[in-house]
Amino acid sequence: MNIAVIGTGSVGGTLGRRWAELGHSVRFGVRDTTDAAANTLVSQINGDARVAGVRDAAAAAEVVVLATPYEANAAAISAAGDLTGKVLIDVTNPITADLSLAVGFDTSGAEGLAKLAPRARVYKAMNQAGFEVMADPSFPAGKPVMFVAGDEASGKEIVLDLVGALGFEAIDAGELAVARLIEPYAVLWIHLMARRKMGRRFAFGLLRR
Repeated sequence: MNIAVIGTGSVGGTLGRRWAELGHSVRFGVRDTTDAAANTLVSQINGDARVAGVRDAAAAAEVVVLATPYEANAAAISAAGDLTGKVLIDVTNPITADLSLAVGFDTSGAEGLAKLAPRARVYKAMNQAGFEVMADPSFPAGKPVMFVAGDEASGKEIVLDLVGALGFEAIDAGELAVARLIEPYAVLWIHLMARRKMGRRFAFGLLRR
């Protein structure tokens, strides 16, 4: 599958690397294709990964992953161009400088993104754990859970498959509006990590009886 990852930070870089290693074709969309950090990232990936302009990366992709800071969403979507029919995975978290939730509970960052890209198929996922867990989601107790929210069924199956391939228990949480619950849940992870000093190498799980 052709995947564009907009953003080459810790989360975008980790997700792009892992999907490339799983056999997908990954293009990191960047503003400057000569950026040294982005090119170094790509050179260290064992798979089909390249650097491209944001618009070119998005145009060639079936799946576009938005992994920029939340406040950069509008600029990133504008730079990506026409996203009609594409699966757009929002991995951002709408938080403020003091780590509180910037939107909710009557809307969500993902729903705001859907307004910026009204012809894309938008899904919320991969925002509920740190990049260290994304790099290696193996735990003695089992797989960490990763909730996915979105409206269109066929696109959601693609997202669930991509999330599950990383090693998470991918759970369909419902329609995109459920991001109003998923984003505060992600802020709980951030709170435990930053305020309660639990570190970054933990994740939530789903137990059944």
